[in-house]
Amino acid sequence: MENKVVITGMGIWSCLGQTLDDVRQSLYDGKSGIIFSEERKAAGFRSGLCTNVPKPDLKPFVPRNMRMFMPEEAQYAYMATKDALEQAGIDQDYLDKHDVGIIYGNDSVAEATMVALDKFRQCGDTASCGSGAIFQSMNSTITMNLACLFKLRGINLTSSAACASSSIAIGNAYLLIKNGLQDCIICGGGQENNMYCVASFDGIQAFSTREDEPLKACRPFDKNRNGLVPGGGAATLILESEEHAKKRGAKILAEIVGWGFSGNGDHISTPNVEGPRKSLEMALRLSGVSPTEIGYVNAHATSTHAGDGREAMAIAQAFGDYRVPVTSTKSQTGHEMWAAGAAECIYSMLMMKNGFIAGNLNFEEPDEETACVNVIPETVEKHFDMFLSNSFGFGGTNSTLIVKNVD
Repeated sequence: MENKVVITGMGIWSCLGQTLDDVRQSLYDGKSGIIFSEERKAAGFRSGLCTNVPKPDLKPFVPRNMRMFMPEEAQYAYMATKDALEQAGIDQDYLDKHDVGIIYGNDSVAEATMVALDKFRQCGDTASCGSGAIFQSMNSTITMNLACLFKLRGINLTSSAACASSSIAIGNAYLLIKNGLQDCIICGGGQENNMYCVASFDGIQAFSTREDEPLKACRPFDKNRNGLVPGGGAATLILESEEHAKKRGAKILAEIVGWGFSGNGDHISTPNVEGPRKSLEMALRLSGVSPTEIGYVNAHATSTHAGDGREAMAIAQAFGDYRVPVTSTKSQTGHEMWAAGAAECIYSMLMMKNGFIAGNLNFEEPDEETACVNVIPETVEKHFDMFLSNSFGFGGTNSTLIVKNVD
């Protein structure tokens, strides 16, 4: 017998806000977290565009001897996870008595690695790296830190799959719970927001150069899109079996009803149509829902010419004659990369729970590829009970989640 998998808690640390209420309001108001950084431009970036994500103060929550192991993204992830557990009604006493797991998306640690190696090269002594450097610089830094801080004894796994990392983390947690291997899993994704983590990304000319108008720079699906805007932060969801959640009296927010995935088997950075379409179709098929039951699609669309066009065609092929409402919240947040899938699941949840769809900012005119989808340019009041969220990444890794509302 397969378990239903439900969401009981959410937490986020985003350029749109650091509480669910603030993020919900930012989404509704069409607020953008994108800025122009003089520091990045002066350092040699082709594009100085980025997002403004405040650094958290962990001193009230995490002892100094543990903070030394935590790079920027682990700090974001701690704050998001603390809030998600609180909303789910899970305290430390509960964690101590149950085998709660963690699967978190993270695919690089740039700044901490660079700082430690710079110290080594400057001093000619490995001890100069510091005792926390190895734990800060590993891809698994978030899961190892959170597992130790919250004393988690269930599965402890990092999902490393480019910009699909956190969506695949949710998908894997869903499968484990669905098949009875875990009762409760903390899942999500984190992304550092410093300049060093995206310097090489800027070097391949992938970023928007509309620096004179930062708020108009990220324009998913728009004819005049010219590149993405890098962002960061963290997002955490608490997943449980329905039986487990009801047994402990938790308030159930939503149910994950389907997960699809695929590989493009093609170019390392340029997507195709077939791979994303297969991910979408698999999610729809395994969830057992009709495309017309989906009230909203949160697209991966990053504001690149090839990526947005191919995804638009994949959505159109998967949904057929049904013109499902589509937006990309990246128009407000930039591309949160390893955190994007989990963050966009939360953004979509906030819309679903509050009866609106946040507009796709800066969408003025489609091109010949993006005209096939129903892009919503401004916030609209709309009730919907099910959404689909896409996340795609370098190497052709695709993930699609379908989530159903629970009143």
